[in-house]
Amino acid sequence: MGLTRDFFIMLSENQTLNAAAKKYGLALGANKVVAGVDIPSTIEAIKELNRKGITATVDNLGEFVFSKEEATKAKEEIIAMIKAIDNAGVKAHMSIKLTQIGLDVDKEFCYENVREILMVAYQHGNMHINMDTEDYNHTVQTFEILDRLKGEFKNVGTVIQAYLFRATDEIEKYKDVRLRLVKGAYKESPEVAYQTKEDIDENYIKLIEQRLLSAKAMTSIATHDHNIINHVKKFINQHNLNKDLIEFQMLYGFRTELQEEIAKQGYQFCVYVPFGQDWYGYFVRRLAERPQNLQLVTKSIFTPQVNKNIAIGAGAVAAISAIALLAKRK
Repeated sequence: MGLTRDFFIMLSENQTLNAAAKKYGLALGANKVVAGVDIPSTIEAIKELNRKGITATVDNLGEFVFSKEEATKAKEEIIAMIKAIDNAGVKAHMSIKLTQIGLDVDKEFCYENVREILMVAYQHGNMHINMDTEDYNHTVQTFEILDRLKGEFKNVGTVIQAYLFRATDEIEKYKDVRLRLVKGAYKESPEVAYQTKEDIDENYIKLIEQRLLSAKAMTSIATHDHNIINHVKKFINQHNLNKDLIEFQMLYGFRTELQEEIAKQGYQFCVYVPFGQDWYGYFVRRLAERPQNLQLVTKSIFTPQVNKNIAIGAGAVAAISAIALLAKRK
């Protein structure tokens, strides 16, 4: 599995492939994993989820932002979506990546952008804003910014990545902050992170249990692993935990039948809804996180017609199909 995961991470960081995917994304069938390319289409997708008893956390996709102009544009797009969600009356909140709004440009500039987003979100229904964590160095900076904001704003939260050694301390430190718990999807050094699936899974379950027993705020458990989901359900029942402070999360377009099944069972369920043209890095990191995800969407995305019409798509299929075969053998 290690080689497969590393390969996907390498692909996710390739700017040439990212640019090609942005150009050909719709023709490649990216709409299977991206809710919309603009605000109106994304709002319609959220409405459909809401009709099924599912809420949404919305991500304005974007990679490789290294200028204040690009970061400001991304911030304005996020604010526009916040206002659209409020105006439409749909059940949704926002997830943001700090690198998209200036973290690699200037940390103080990024902080001011986050603060503006939080203020607008507060004015529009006190909407929750989740600061997504990224690779280790950016994650450290994200928590530093969170520490500056959490005293002033109650509508801010972040993500705990189970493969990081520091995650246990973070679970303890942020009991009062809304958190999303994930396994992690970046390649990190053995000095800061677990390296094997077995160790990551074990720590993920440990962190979930630690959080659910001590949390004073909402906990989002983000996984497509039905074994972990079933374990968490049993844990909730065994300890008679408050379901109002717990939700399951999955990605848009992945395991949709299971999403609806869990929602019908009375659990809170939220779908991570990405929108925009810049879907490539996001999608490939999801494959890095769990290569089995490939089997959930490949058939629906890479159809014969898509491969016939788009040469780059055929090339992508050949490469990804080879990795899929490898993943099945692991």
